[in-house]
Order: sequence, then structure tokens, then C-alpha cells
Amino acid sequence: MELIKPDINVNFVGHIKGALIFSLIVIGISLISLIIKGGPRYGIDFEGGTLVQVKFFNEVDISEVRIALDDLTIEGLSVQEFGEKEANEYLITMTKTTGELEGLSEDVKIALNNRFGRESLEVRRVEMVGPKVGKDLRRKGMLAVIFSLLGMLMYIWWRFELRFGVGAIICLIHDVIITLGALSLTNKAVDLPIIAALLAVVGYSVNDTIIISDRIRENLKKMSRGRLRDIVNKSINQTLSRTCITAGTTLMVVIALFSLGGEVIHDFAFTLLVGICIGTYSSIFIASPLLIVWERLFPKKKRR
Repeated sequence: MELIKPDINVNFVGHIKGALIFSLIVIGISLISLIIKGGPRYGIDFEGGTLVQVKFFNEVDISEVRIALDDLTIEGLSVQEFGEKEANEYLITMTKTTGELEGLSEDVKIALNNRFGRESLEVRRVEMVGPKVGKDLRRKGMLAVIFSLLGMLMYIWWRFELRFGVGAIICLIHDVIITLGALSLTNKAVDLPIIAALLAVVGYSVNDTIIISDRIRENLKKMSRGRLRDIVNKSINQTLSRTCITAGTTLMVVIALFSLGGEVIHDFAFTLLVGICIGTYSSIFIASPLLIVWERLFPKKKRR
């Protein structure tokens, strides 16, 4: 199946400067947001604490929930709406550095029952993570992303050449930074599902990059006397139909999850949505054209 004719000739390489400028601007915005906010906002999984999800059967304002919990004097307590406003659901999060996590959720239930009545609400979820466990999960999550990037570099270096591997890793770092920046700008918490989404984005992006890199390697043998610029551009055009079909079908599923999957997986789907869009863009405009930059910096004798 081909959505795009194989003989199409879009000058992607001709827009490399514009693409690099755009990427630098977006990366700069992402880094500024992360620096201002002191890094990503970590969820309960990584920060440690208690989370209670409460569903009210009647309309209750968020200020009333906060007033009901004021007397508890719990460290780091925050209340936020969960899902649509009409759902009357709230997330109550508490950061605690002691071993009193189990008692906190029960105190919250008692305070809400005393204020609104036992029959007027339902506790739908209670999550508790100790600070030491959260710190360990955060470290392991970061290591998982770093080791995945290094593993991709080693594989592509072995499978192709070092220049392909360097371009792919720069591309993946580009994708991860921008995705984290999007999470920071939208004030979404980074937890275990978000790490899983980032790893999925890394795998998706590198798969796209490998497809294009493989076609470039084939064309380098067929067009040994051609300019590298033309070979890269031709390879991107030849794989463009496959890229569009893969990205399109994947985005259809992710958009469905984002729109219909509910609030529990909303942030996970949002991360995938941003990551797949950026990953597809970077595979075409960043990873492959970086071969041309590499060739200018480290030219091979055969191609001088």
C-alpha cells in the first residue's frame, strides 16, 4: 500500500537549517521550563506520599473539599480536580516523609465523611509510596531511559556505522527533551506510566530512523558517485509513504486513547501523542540530515 508515489521528490534536506532552528527554539523553551520549575514535576511514584481519589455523588466545590481537610494539618496536602468538572472527582495528594502513610488515607476518609456524609462520596483509589521507594523508583526510571539510549547507540553502530548511531542518539535525546518540556509546560507529573511512554517513544523513533538509515546505506552503494545530500534526500522520499502510514495508524490509536481512555491514562496517552509527532518529525528532519553535517566535519577519503 502506497499513499505517496515512490518517485516523489520533496526537498527535505533543503529545509535542514530551518528544522534545526525550530528544534533549538523548542528545546530551549523546554529546558527553560524545566529549569524554572526545578526539573520535572514528579508524581507519587517518584516523590513518595499518599494519593486519594474521591468521587462525590452531588456537586461539591473544590474549596469545600479543602476546608474539610484544613483541620488535618497534613504536610504537603493538595487537592485538584480529576477529569471533567461535571464528574465531581478530586485527587488529594499528600507528601509525607515518615512511616505514617497508612493512617493518612483513613484520616482523609473520616474528615470527608464528617463534612459531607458517608453516603455522599466514594473513595475510588488509594495509593501509598514511601519516600525511599519513590527515590529508588525515580533512579531506576532515569537509568532505564539512559540505558535504552546507550543500547540504541551500540546497536546502530554495530548494524550500520558510528555516524548513523550518533545521529540517531542525538535525535532520541532531542525527542526526550521536547517531550519532557511538553509535560513541564502542561504541569503534568512524571511517574512510572510516563517513563513507560518515554521508552515507547524512544523505541518508535529509533525504528523510524533505522528504516531511513537502511535505505540511505543501500543507496550509498547504488549511487556511489552521487552527492550525499541527494542520496539522503532520495532515501527520505522513498520511505516517506511507509513513514506516513506508520505514523498515521499509530496516531489514530493514541488519539483514541487520549480522547476516550479516561483520566487514568490521559497523561500516558498525551506523552505518546507528543513523542510520536516529534519522533516522526526528527526522523525526517534531524537524524538523516545530521549525516550531512557529520560528513562535513569528518569526511571520508573516498568521498572527498
